[in-house]
Amino acid sequence: MIYDDIPILKSIKEYADSEALPFHMPGHKRGKIFNKLGLEYLLENLIEMDTTEVPGVDNLHSPEGAVLEAQRRAAEAFGADYTFFLINGTTSGIYAMILAVTKPGDKILIPRNAHRSVVSGTILGKLVPEYLMPEIDPYMGIPMGIKVSTVAEALDHHPDAKAVFITSPTYYGACSDIEAIAKIVHDRGKLLLVDEAHGSHFPFHPELPISAIKAGADMAAQSTHKTLASMTGSSMLHVKDGRIDIDRLKFFLQLVQTTSPSHVMLASLDVARYIMEKHGHMILEECIKYSNMVRNEINAKSPFYCLGKDKINSYGIHDIDSTRITICLKGGGISGVKGEEILRNKYNIQVEMSDARNIVAISSIADDEESYMRLLRAVLDMGRWHNAEDELLHEIRLPYSTPVCSIPPYEALYRQVEYIDVEKSPGHISAEMAVPYPPGIPVLMPGEYIEKDIVDYLRKCIGEGIKISGVSDPKFNKIKVIK
Repeated sequence: MIYDDIPILKSIKEYADSEALPFHMPGHKRGKIFNKLGLEYLLENLIEMDTTEVPGVDNLHSPEGAVLEAQRRAAEAFGADYTFFLINGTTSGIYAMILAVTKPGDKILIPRNAHRSVVSGTILGKLVPEYLMPEIDPYMGIPMGIKVSTVAEALDHHPDAKAVFITSPTYYGACSDIEAIAKIVHDRGKLLLVDEAHGSHFPFHPELPISAIKAGADMAAQSTHKTLASMTGSSMLHVKDGRIDIDRLKFFLQLVQTTSPSHVMLASLDVARYIMEKHGHMILEECIKYSNMVRNEINAKSPFYCLGKDKINSYGIHDIDSTRITICLKGGGISGVKGEEILRNKYNIQVEMSDARNIVAISSIADDEESYMRLLRAVLDMGRWHNAEDELLHEIRLPYSTPVCSIPPYEALYRQVEYIDVEKSPGHISAEMAVPYPPGIPVLMPGEYIEKDIVDYLRKCIGEGIKISGVSDPKFNKIKVIK
């Protein structure tokens, strides 16, 4: 069979052929949104349209025609003064945001639960990160929002910080109070940058949380592919005028993105904007309605808990994304990792991610009533797969200590290193990043002292089948430390 000689094509074809119900990104759900709206003809002959910057086709890095107009329309639709299309994912937008407003040696405030791309941005910029601690929900065992007071206190301790970086919403759907944070940040003469990767749909329905740009952020990067209809890896960076040097930002956008952008991906961003302008309120209305139905039924008829607006004003949560279906399985004696396996193997449903206690299902504008009902029936039926072994849940708890930073991360990468047994590593300084993935949040970074609870946590993650990204030894038996 020819596919046996083309392993990547084989893998994605086999997944497509499995007809698993996708409650994961990308938001177009295998193109389903185009069929739903009668726009399937837009997808015809995509490979034939894959091109470069020939006459009549615009240039992403110096746009004068179609790309310039598409970005202008996107800025208007998303409520920004400027919008820049990204084809290296939101990661490239995060890099550009950070690099554009700082210089080597500057301090920047970032959440401890920020995505690894934020930490990588501080390394690229040779910055000194100072950490904002999110509030932890003890039952679900996950970080939620950043309190406004936490930001204020951090700025009191670090008045020389150049910018504040916030992640909102989180992977789980929790939003911080961006409006109040923006006021404090701007009153102190600082800039507010927001990783809004999971909130690209917010501007298009009043029942959803306020978008970061509308709330007062100076820049916000969104993964348009996660909850809207663009292709995987395509994102947008939205900017408010006044505090940002646009020419400097454009330079860094060119620095972190390929000089050979995919025009098919760029077109998909334009299409995603068009769909939301023309149909956004209607299709989000349905998405919100059925997501809430699933949430309410799970909370009423199962031992599980589905995160909802009842959590607002606790654990730093200012608002909740109603379309994000985050289910804590602890009450039913099932770990999140086991729950994801059950849904895939028993019900042919693939969720976005799992952790020790929770599963996250991404619903989007493409899903229909039958999709939601199928997910609901499966979750309500999951209890019968519970067994005594699952009761242990291995109780993976987030580390209770924040590692002490001995050396800035960028500097640690240039020190002499050695590999040692993980069990012998407490007390040593890490020379690498340790990131349980998903959700992609670093718990240990280069230059930080390794503590025993960090090691115990990461070993338990490995035991539960959670992969640790960023470390040289994927089994986490060895770790790279500074000599």
